[in-house]
Amino acid sequence: MSTSRNATLEAWMAENGYSSNSLADAVNSAVGDLTGKVGGLDGSSVRDWKAGRVRWPKSATRVALERVTGLPATALGFVPRGRAPSSSLATSKEGHVKRRSFIAAGTAVAAAAAVPASASSRRIGTSDIERLQRRFTELIASDHRHGGQLGIEQRAAALADEALALQSSGSASQRVRARVYGCAAAFRSSAMWAAIDGRRYEDAIVHMREAQVLAELAAEPAIKFRIWSHAGTLYRHLGRPADAIAANDVARNLALTRRDPMFACLGHARQAACHGLNGDPAAVRRALGSAHDALERADPQLPRPAWMTAVHNGAELETLALAAYLNLGDFEQAELHAHRSLALLHPHMKRDRALNTARLAHAQLGQDDLEPAVATAMSIPPGVVACHPRVAGIIGEFGTKLHAAASSSSLTGAWNTYARASLRKSA
Repeated sequence: MSTSRNATLEAWMAENGYSSNSLADAVNSAVGDLTGKVGGLDGSSVRDWKAGRVRWPKSATRVALERVTGLPATALGFVPRGRAPSSSLATSKEGHVKRRSFIAAGTAVAAAAAVPASASSRRIGTSDIERLQRRFTELIASDHRHGGQLGIEQRAAALADEALALQSSGSASQRVRARVYGCAAAFRSSAMWAAIDGRRYEDAIVHMREAQVLAELAAEPAIKFRIWSHAGTLYRHLGRPADAIAANDVARNLALTRRDPMFACLGHARQAACHGLNGDPAAVRRALGSAHDALERADPQLPRPAWMTAVHNGAELETLALAAYLNLGDFEQAELHAHRSLALLHPHMKRDRALNTARLAHAQLGQDDLEPAVATAMSIPPGVVACHPRVAGIIGEFGTKLHAAASSSSLTGAWNTYARASLRKSA
């Protein structure tokens, strides 16, 4: 039997920045939400859909796919068994136009089914959204000060649950319901980031899957960008550069990056850090060049989410360049970007300042500048090291390299005293 390609699904994936693997992951996560057991799709499963070899996915997979995309399966080019392929064409034409309203209407129906009779008179509105957004801004500020502490992760997850509970507390317009889902996705993405920052990577993966589903329900491009960009960082810390690049590609290919070059800047800079992990200096330079070009094109006056604060003035670009060149072993360039990042970071961004100071110490040690390297590392207060797992990890690695380079140096005694005061508290 001959098959024809599912051009409708291919077009949707291209427009929304999905690869075969990333769509499979998102559907697997949605299957888990529906059934309690994560799905078993992989990239080849999605390629079978695109090639037309599978014209009508199984029921649980189909429902999960509809939840991820916000479209009925027929609007994605799939054909129910026993129906001629042409019958799906009219549906697919209007399905694209109605994507946002379908998401909101479908989720509103689900939420309405859970609304107690006593809550039906309550109207969820803009004031509820504004309250959630204020809590999100407070959460971002706390993250900048305190980093990946378990308490921040737990608070973010609780706020995501609070936002979802709001869906069942009363009636709302489709637009408001979508915005509530966007708030829940934002909180869950912060829980994911706190878990990454705290090196609790298995927990981060759980938060990531939940955040991805919520972002699809919200159809909010900025939070989708944040989640996939954080996924790239997660895979980078797990030592999986190919997966990191793939996740970053999803973020970089969202239409948002074409509308606002500030997001493109962040996407290119994070890709540079991944290329550094791969040991590819030419790719690092290309990505950083693209990031600088995008930053120059960006309008600094446009309103953007609170978590983009460090991108506006180039601090995040310098931070990611620092990470890239450290991974390449180009310590002179790393030191240059370390000084630039520290000059640009806002005073309240204590976690990032400690991280980049620790990285600066590594760059100096890599150039055999032992005395300034030790002085730089010891300039981080022990209490700060104790509070930030990533900082503690970098400082611990610095101590190991220092002892290997100068085990009998007079600097060793001072360093050991500092390490006892900081690293043991963080253990």
